[in-house]
Amino acid sequence: MTARGRGRGGWQQADLPSADDAQAWFTGRLPDGWFTGAPEITCDRDEIVVVGELPALDTEHPDTDAGRADAAAAESGRISRFREETREARIEIARQAETRYRRKVAWGARLGGTTELFTTISVPVMTRLRQPERLVLDTLVDAGVARSRSDALSWSVRLVGRHADEWLAELRSAMARVDDLRAQGPS
Repeated sequence: MTARGRGRGGWQQADLPSADDAQAWFTGRLPDGWFTGAPEITCDRDEIVVVGELPALDTEHPDTDAGRADAAAAESGRISRFREETREARIEIARQAETRYRRKVAWGARLGGTTELFTTISVPVMTRLRQPERLVLDTLVDAGVARSRSDALSWSVRLVGRHADEWLAELRSAMARVDDLRAQGPS
């Protein structure tokens, strides 16, 4: 589980309850049979994303371009069916979790090579950039990689996240250790 700890983020997290037990809470709360194992839970200060692996399809598809396209379509269709069949229950579970953790809850499902997220939120982030950083964003827009500076910034963050997973994991681990040490200190 990825979670932002206590004490970081200043005023934005001052009264935000901990989501350290979210993995256990969702694992215990979700109906049996929804997923093949424990769901993957990712938390930040705004949202909890719950993604579970659906049971494999019974149908085999040949290892050809057409077969792979058919497999992807079948996986997407099964995820869509799961979304429709579980809507009311997911809404109720999300309401309970939002009351407990004071964060929005988003859902997703994974099947084979297909992962789809639904009901996710998009949060605006304010930043100030100097001209060299703005020029990078403008180059991405001018090249057609992004539609706007905002889209270019989002694209850049995804690219960095994909290439810096190991470093970000180490950083999160170090931040968790600081949180533990801070909690052991005098109150």
